Amino acid sequence: MARAATTSDTFNAIAEPQRRDILVLLRGGERPVTDLARDLGMTQPQASKHLRVLREVGLVQVREAGRQRLYGLDARGLRPVHEWVGGFERFWNESFGRLDAYVRELKDEHEHEDAQEPERTRQEGPHDGDDQ
Repeated sequence: MARAATTSDTFNAIAEPQRRDILVLLRGGERPVTDLARDLGMTQPQASKHLRVLREVGLVQVREAGRQRLYGLDARGLRPVHEWVGGFERFWNESFGRLDAYVRELKDEHEHEDAQEPERTRQEGPHDGDDQ
């Protein structure tokens, strides 16, 4: 099956690390492209290209503010990703549950060993230094 075009598929759009970085910056509020480009160390045309892709998949909205265009996050576009990742929630919960049980088991073993330590010391008696 052919892969969907980047501009029509949220998963492909966010596969690019720089686009994810843009989304992180936009969580803080609307920003002009020049600010995004500067903060990400890229040229304005590179940032504009990434913003276009994010806008086409519904992750970014743009509005005119005087002579500037402000880009803002539209997290509703991440719903398909959220739903897909949510399908793994049972796996993670079970994995963390097993890890938690293992940690409790180790803790119980350690506490059991600590409780037996004074008993061993009493049984062995004081050492008089003859072990040499």
